[in-house]
Amino acid sequence: MNLKGRDFLTLKDFTAEEILYLVDLAAELKKKKKEGIPVDVLRGKNVALIFEKTSTRTRCSFEVAAHDLGMGTTYLDPKASQIGKKESIADTARVLGSMFEGIEYRGFGQEIVEELAKYSDAPVWNGLTNEYHPTQMLADLLTIREVFGDYRGRKLCYMGDARYNTGNSLMILCSKMGMHFSVGAPEKYFPEKELVETCKKWAAESGGSIELNTDPMAAAKDADVIYTDVWVSMGEPDEIWSERINDLKPYSVTSALMKQAKPSAIFLHCLPAFHDLGTGIGMQIHEKFGLDELEVTDEVFESSQSKVFLEAENRMHTIKAVMAATLGAFAG
Repeated sequence: MNLKGRDFLTLKDFTAEEILYLVDLAAELKKKKKEGIPVDVLRGKNVALIFEKTSTRTRCSFEVAAHDLGMGTTYLDPKASQIGKKESIADTARVLGSMFEGIEYRGFGQEIVEELAKYSDAPVWNGLTNEYHPTQMLADLLTIREVFGDYRGRKLCYMGDARYNTGNSLMILCSKMGMHFSVGAPEKYFPEKELVETCKKWAAESGGSIELNTDPMAAAKDADVIYTDVWVSMGEPDEIWSERINDLKPYSVTSALMKQAKPSAIFLHCLPAFHDLGTGIGMQIHEKFGLDELEVTDEVFESSQSKVFLEAENRMHTIKAVMAATLGAFAG
């Protein structure tokens, strides 16, 4: 399989076979790293990392992966980049595409990363937009396969606000890979109807299914994977925080909810998680709303069922696979 020159913007653009190829390649690269076998096959190449939204895991994953492959990195934070401010997205893409072999973008609307890809001569990789989070999905699939030995036919239940990048992308992943996707959320937090219908068609072809449920216990019934994400973001007004927390509190991942899943079920979260008072935002939530934990309890987060740190590590291996494959380091 040859993915050289391909952009990586959303899993909608990739077949199940291509997704599996990237996960297989990530597993191979992970094995080599654990064995101390170098894979610096892209020496002399350089990549630009545009971060309009800051991140710990995504930045570290791209930088370590690039360095392992022998590449240099240039990090452009919100203050260092003029994208969309003093320089248009199209012009930025043409400039960076002529200097770098690849461009990563993490930020806001999907239309930004799509425009970067349109005008760049180099492959563009989506590190996260409001709508999609494709690199996270490869890490999730690798984690599921490492734990269970397979993925097809597994049920993944997403709890909480499923309207944005993580919920959308998990639904796409499951529908393409023959998995059963379940959402537990109030109806107004369900994914967009058009995307749901598209995913239902893919699921019908792959042997998967899509289920949207307002009852959290029913949604979690017999799941292999319980997944959640943060409910609130810094900078949002207090009334949004209050509404979101009030609406989603019944969908918090608790031990009682985990018991609705299979005994062998695992818990995943793309992180960071508000499971205790160990963060500034966690303390703000406690002071404003009197809560010690939010989308997941500390008991679940720290349990043996939680695989969140394996999942976080796998971000780096799967991102390495994406860069290596689209830059032509491996084909076959």
